[in-house]
Amino acid sequence: MPLSSHRRLAVSATLIAALAASVAPATSAFAAPSAPVSPTAAETPAVPGPDMAGVVAALDAAMDNGAPGAMARFTGPDGVRSRTVGVQDRVSGAPMDIQARFRIGSVSKTFSTVVLLQLVEEGRLELDAPVNSYLPGLLPDDRITVRHLLTHRSGLADYTNAMFARTVPGFEAVRNRVFSYQELVDLSLSEPRTTEPGVSYKYSNANFVVVGMLIEKATGRPVADAYERRIFKPLKLRKTSYVHPDTRIKGTHVRGYLHPDEVGGALVDSTEQTVSWAQSAGAVISSPADLNTFTSALMRGRLLSPAMMEAMTTVTPTDATHTRFYGLGLRRYDLSCGAQVYGHTGTVQGFYTYAFSTRDGRRSLSAVANTSNHGAANTALGGTLEAAFCGKKPAAAASSRVAASPSAGDLTALPAERDLPERH
Repeated sequence: MPLSSHRRLAVSATLIAALAASVAPATSAFAAPSAPVSPTAAETPAVPGPDMAGVVAALDAAMDNGAPGAMARFTGPDGVRSRTVGVQDRVSGAPMDIQARFRIGSVSKTFSTVVLLQLVEEGRLELDAPVNSYLPGLLPDDRITVRHLLTHRSGLADYTNAMFARTVPGFEAVRNRVFSYQELVDLSLSEPRTTEPGVSYKYSNANFVVVGMLIEKATGRPVADAYERRIFKPLKLRKTSYVHPDTRIKGTHVRGYLHPDEVGGALVDSTEQTVSWAQSAGAVISSPADLNTFTSALMRGRLLSPAMMEAMTTVTPTDATHTRFYGLGLRRYDLSCGAQVYGHTGTVQGFYTYAFSTRDGRRSLSAVANTSNHGAANTALGGTLEAAFCGKKPAAAASSRVAASPSAGDLTALPAERDLPERH
């Protein structure tokens, strides 16, 4: 029920009972940077209940750092708890609505990966086959494999770095433009490659543009059809869709606001756009409930076989903190309490998104703030993961958090990972 405070805060559900279920950490948090980490069984510690006050504090912090509004939805064995703050429309003043849809950005990459891995299971593709064996002559190096795309180890340059070197002008130049996949690949290939195939992790949207091409080549159908038949309909994700090149978000939706590069500049309403610059790398629209359903179903094995889930959740570090990892189209974060959560972050103009679940799928969190190009808001939003999956911190730990080492696993002590170039 609505609560009175200095901001609009809607509480859609409040449950009193603490969670008593348990979750088994999937992998070691301290693998050598070059060695994949494969999930293993471990003793299961008691699972803390979510700290919804901490979730609200993280949402408030996102607003303090430039987001007009933010919201989060947690699901666990004891049900659903959701929180919203601020507004989803700065003009009308409409409060953030937990039922509203929004652009999920790079969380789309996990949807694309699920489709591609299903095709691998069906024998239509092989993970370690060269991309050029399916798309002859597309890439300049026959050593680049399908797996390299999914793990961001292909070396293909991220064309969005140049495209959005100037944030607002770059966005306005592509807001209504419709690209072909080939045009986006050509933009990537016009720049030097970032690494030899398989050598190191270098995040690039170009990888998942090629994934979209592989899906369409293997199925003979648009990628939108593959999403619909293989994920949206089976999971009954009624508020999730792949919208390209239409610029609208149908139904009740959150409006997105892009920060300009100039400090103090007016926010730009970036809600309507084709997202053709991303397509299979970032053009999906969804809702908090649908994202909870998706990540939970994925982790529970409803979309892929156990063997394919093993491959997807086998991860390597993405930085020196040994708290952040990447598998096949899937991030893993190791939190301060030892919890390991799988999912993806998303950035598209005007929206930051987190969608994560425990490895057993019993607990999931989705969170969104309606701004971008303001990394402090993204980092603050990431605090919802700590609060939801680690519960309330002891007073002593909370007071000393500022001095904690980033390797302690507290994501709020680290800048958020960037899915697009940012200036703030």
